[in-house]
Amino acid sequence: MTLQDFARSEYVSLTTYRKDGTPVATPVWAAADGDVLYVWTRSDSWKVKRLRNDSRVTVTVCDLRGRIAEGAPTAEGTGRLLDEAGTRGVRKVIGRKYTWKYWLLDWPATVARLGKRPHTGIAITF
Repeated sequence: MTLQDFARSEYVSLTTYRKDGTPVATPVWAAADGDVLYVWTRSDSWKVKRLRNDSRVTVTVCDLRGRIAEGAPTAEGTGRLLDEAGTRGVRKVIGRKYTWKYWLLDWPATVARLGKRPHTGIAITF
């Protein structure tokens, strides 16, 4: 497994852990910059709440629906929630990778929310 395995994949399954240790996986967009894998998600999502309690994560290459192929690259790491400035940086990294998909989803949603972007960036290190 290398960081580039995740960077090349369109989706990764991000597993975070509940207080009782139960894993919860969610397919997300992810992009690499340097030796860090970045993800962004809504600030009120359960992923963010779980990461506040437990920074352990598992990342696995998956498809849009979160299905994981046999032998798919996987790695355990640490997830760190980013502040507003860090999240702006994540937007740029995600925007470079997903270009039209990002603009198609993010900008209309931003307009509908009157410029508010209630998202949090997550930095994952392995």
